[in-house]
Amino acid sequence: MSQQQPHRPQEAQQQRQQEPIKYGDVFQVSGDLAGQDVSPQDASMMQTAEASVLGQVPSGGPGAAMQAAAALNERAGVVGRDDVTDAARDGGVKVSATEYPGTRLVTESVGGQVVGQMYQYTEVQATDAGAALVQAQITIGEALEAVITTAGNKPVEQSDAAAIQAAEVRATGSNVVTPGGVGAAAQSAAAYNAGLDRDEDKIKLGDVLTGATARLPADKVATREDAEGIASAELRNNPDLTTNPGGVAASVSAAAGLNEGTTA
Repeated sequence: MSQQQPHRPQEAQQQRQQEPIKYGDVFQVSGDLAGQDVSPQDASMMQTAEASVLGQVPSGGPGAAMQAAAALNERAGVVGRDDVTDAARDGGVKVSATEYPGTRLVTESVGGQVVGQMYQYTEVQATDAGAALVQAQITIGEALEAVITTAGNKPVEQSDAAAIQAAEVRATGSNVVTPGGVGAAAQSAAAYNAGLDRDEDKIKLGDVLTGATARLPADKVATREDAEGIASAELRNNPDLTTNPGGVAASVSAAAGLNEGTTA
């Protein structure tokens, strides 16, 4: 199930016929990348990476969305066939897969920013001979650890800490913050980061969430209700009233969506 659905580049083109389609028109990205034109070579690199990792270029995925946007930009004469953005050239275009029992998390990024994320089913053979294949379900702890892949280099902010704490509460069934747990660590990291200016000096999500499953006193399968509660906590503590792409709420939501379609 795709975590982030790209906007249709055709819709942006209808709104701004002569203007180039930028990454911010197609994906939930920020900073310099959001203002850069989607270019043909970017799309080609993404599709090549998708084919290498996934065995195909998914229809409706980031590669297809980038290709459509780049084709419109080229047709309008705002980019050339051999053009590549600074973000793709310097930061890279990457597709990575993290394996979990019964699932794998596929993350696609441009210039270090997540433009697509999805969980894929993989088959787990049951222990009894001849038994049907069983799909493992993803716990809240596992969804937290998946954030290391999708947004591990992101500095911890108050919205992240609130979402992590909400995730811990739902995983353990207790409203008491566990001393030394992931929720307490996230809150401490957010408070520490608030006093710093440079991102490179700040504590990152990957630092806080490493080994999250083992650090939770209890864990449970992620549900839609869990995802909604965690997203609400993240939204309430974000001045922009949005969730973070590839962040805690997004990861738990993707896990819950996958779990809804599994059989235990």
